[in-house]
Amino acid sequence: MSSVAQATSYSRPAVRALIAAQLATIGGFLAVLLLYLGRMAAADVGPAEMLTGAYDPKDVVPFGMHGANPFYWLYAVVSVLYLVGAVLGPPLALVAVALAARERAALPRATRALLLAGAAGTLLVLVVRFTPPLLDMHRWWLD
Repeated sequence: MSSVAQATSYSRPAVRALIAAQLATIGGFLAVLLLYLGRMAAADVGPAEMLTGAYDPKDVVPFGMHGANPFYWLYAVVSVLYLVGAVLGPPLALVAVALAARERAALPRATRALLLAGAAGTLLVLVVRFTPPLLDMHRWWLD
C-alpha cells in the first residue's frame, strides 16, 4: 500500500455545503407548495379565495406565533429557505455546474450527480415559482 496521500483540488466540506444548500432551498419551496395545496384542500377553496386574507399562512402554525413554540421556529426556517431560495438559487446552480465541470475527474460520480441534480432542481424551482398559478402561492405566503 502506498503512503502517498491523494490530494484533491476541491474542498469536500464546501461541496457538501453546496449540495446541502441546494437541497435546502428546494425543500423550502416544496414545503411552501405542500402547505399551500394542503390549506386549499382542507378549506375546500380555490387560489382566488386563498388571497382574501382569510387563509393566512401563519394560521397553519399550531399553538400560535411566539418564540417558545417550536412550530414557529420551523415556520421561520421554511420562510427563510423559501425566500433565500429565490435569490441564491441561480448562483448556487452556477457554482455547482462550474464545479462539476472543472473537477469532473476528481469528483466521485455520486457527488457530481448530486451537484448537477441540485442545479437542475434549483433552476426548475425558480422557473416554476414565477409561473402564473404559483404567483398566487407566492403572494399568499408573503402576505
